[in-house]
Amino acid sequence: MSASLQGRTVLVVGRGSGIARAVSDVALGEGARVIAAGRDKAALQESYDGTEVTVATVDVTDEASIAALATEVGPVDHVVTAASARARGTVGELTPEAILRSFHTKVVGPIMLAKHFAPTMRAGGSFVLLSGVAALEPDPGSLAVAATNGAVNTVVRSLAVELAPIRVNAVSPGTIDTGAWDALGEQKKAELFARLSAANPVGRIGTPEDVAHAVLFAMTNTFMTGVSLSVDGGQPLV
Repeated sequence: MSASLQGRTVLVVGRGSGIARAVSDVALGEGARVIAAGRDKAALQESYDGTEVTVATVDVTDEASIAALATEVGPVDHVVTAASARARGTVGELTPEAILRSFHTKVVGPIMLAKHFAPTMRAGGSFVLLSGVAALEPDPGSLAVAATNGAVNTVVRSLAVELAPIRVNAVSPGTIDTGAWDALGEQKKAELFARLSAANPVGRIGTPEDVAHAVLFAMTNTFMTGVSLSVDGGQPLV
């Protein structure tokens, strides 16, 4: 353990699985005190049972909930938000409600997290947002996802200037096997992953740990801000 986060407090917003869980595990391994926050506190408690993670409740689409969380947990060193609400579908299938839910979760929510956590953030602190490869490689059915992720990339640049010297970065994952693809069914998921792996320059699908280590880099590299760090295996290159 390099203990690069020794004595630091890291707030991870998201579910108790997938990328959010991997980030929490990596931060713990680096010596951090970790607070995991999400809408379903009971589910988080079950997921993190037996760990040293503290769990809390927050709804990133509700500013009052974010303000209450900031009051509850007090000053932190790093905030990582991995919450998402993917609005998948072609333009003819999308609804305003789905698009706005996507934006409120990944764009408006992080801005409100910055609003309420930046004033008390400790020196050397940072925010890390999650963008996504769709911003660079839009496909039919990913219009709202691409627009949301593109907005995230813009937000980190603006916040990096406005909140300086607090650092603000994003990590932009490619296709990651988080379990979100399980809804396709075992066969369709396997076929999709095989096709993407064959085309991807690194020859495989990403893991939550791949993303978590990039988040760790974003938190601990004190000379990086306003950057959207691609962790996609070169997916947009092909």
